[in-house]
Amino acid sequence: MTLKTSTRFFNGALLAGALAMISTESAVAQPAAGTADSSVRLVQTWDKTFPRSDKVDHQKVTFKNRYGIRLAADVYLPKDRGNKKLAALVISGPFGAVKEQASGLYAQTLAERGFVTLAFDPSYTGESSGEPRNIASPDINTEDFMAAVDFIGLQSYVDRERIGVIGICGMGGIALNAVAVDKRVKAVVASTMYDMSRVMSKGYNDSVTPAQREQALEKMSLQRWDDAANGQPAYQPAYNKLKGGEAQFLVEYADYYMTKRGYHPRAVNSGNSWSVTTPMSFMNFPLMTYIK
Repeated sequence: MTLKTSTRFFNGALLAGALAMISTESAVAQPAAGTADSSVRLVQTWDKTFPRSDKVDHQKVTFKNRYGIRLAADVYLPKDRGNKKLAALVISGPFGAVKEQASGLYAQTLAERGFVTLAFDPSYTGESSGEPRNIASPDINTEDFMAAVDFIGLQSYVDRERIGVIGICGMGGIALNAVAVDKRVKAVVASTMYDMSRVMSKGYNDSVTPAQREQALEKMSLQRWDDAANGQPAYQPAYNKLKGGEAQFLVEYADYYMTKRGYHPRAVNSGNSWSVTTPMSFMNFPLMTYIK
């Protein structure tokens, strides 16, 4: 696969790393709107991409992870819960999405079925804090899941012996990485999982050659000097804004993230973008090492 062909194949993809490694488009300087510091300001009106259920109670919460980044989350509780302690589920994903999209829908639906659920925005994205905006890290995002377990396990209505984790799409591999080390979690589900470290290093279906990988690392390494000189990171071209000729799965991404049923202005996947150098921390970080 040539570099030019690879660029056409990946451009606009949900998975930031593949695009960053092989894109020949110019970087842009504007991040998506979001929460740039630790004073998280939560939107209190219902701004989800799905209708509110009359079977659950909902509240917005914040908590800090081990790095001091304050995460924003939605907690969903069954209205008929009574005084008993319930099993709890922590949910995030897909990679580049926000809690107002799929993870929130999962959370609300599972709360209707009797679980306490928490859907959160990963660090540096959505309503969560962290600066600069729209940065991903395999280490910090793994910690985000564990910090969510910290928070939910402190709630009086949660049975600590029945806490599970759900990671969707690109957050699925990160969820597995978290559960591999956090023994408090008793169950884990990875829905349509991607191993982001492998995708960012080798591309979809391992289609990126070693030479292309080295070229991408060279480009991102030099970009770091530009970012340092400018005092802010450069950002990749906007995601899921199609130009025609894209692979079918990219068309399907856009059909959700860029249409009424899935669009949310805070989501990276809804026409915003990751920083150009975000893939670097994933490319030598094997998420699946201890997953059996």
